[in-house]
Amino acid sequence: MKTPAGSPPTRIRKRSVRIKGHDTSVSLEGAFWDALGEIAEARGLSLNALVAAVDRERTGNLSSALRLFVLDQMRRRNV
Repeated sequence: MKTPAGSPPTRIRKRSVRIKGHDTSVSLEGAFWDALGEIAEARGLSLNALVAAVDRERTGNLSSALRLFVLDQMRRRNV
């Protein structure tokens, strides 16, 4: 899901995702949701599946883990 036209990419967007059979809300900037969607699509995964994969590996806050995951993926693409 792309950031709505005219909406700044820094605006926080809250989305519901299902992890381990439970619905939870995650708040991220639109730019991070866009990047997660692109990564999920490139891997042939749903956004929920990608978030669940990051969740399994995280040690801290889920929103922070998702931001760091996106940062790592972007760095790998540009290195």
